[in-house]
Amino acid sequence: MSEFTRPAEQLSTEVRSYVDLKVDELKLKTARGLSLSVSRILGVILILGVVTTLLLVLAFGVVLVVGDLIHSYGGAAFIVAGVLAVILGVLLLLRERLFRNSFVPLFVKLFFPEDDGEEV
Repeated sequence: MSEFTRPAEQLSTEVRSYVDLKVDELKLKTARGLSLSVSRILGVILILGVVTTLLLVLAFGVVLVVGDLIHSYGGAAFIVAGVLAVILGVLLLLRERLFRNSFVPLFVKLFFPEDDGEEV
């Protein structure tokens, strides 16, 4: 009877080994995907921080220049705020075309990369 059950025992150990390998492969792919995602997100946050600071300094400079021209820094601040509000309105109107249509494919590529034959 032991001769008869030996192939089944070998099959069960090979199946266990295969499942363990697949779990390890899944862990590696998950770690790779998470590390890529986190690094890209942190990079975007860093770039957004620098761009925000740059725009803030630029807006302050424009307020100073326009304030000297019209002899009113308060009025210049309102003019710059109005221009920025118009830009914000345009961005809100075009948000679907600008952001959703460009970010969805980006995230699809990020989380579901094409298999280029590279082993993890």
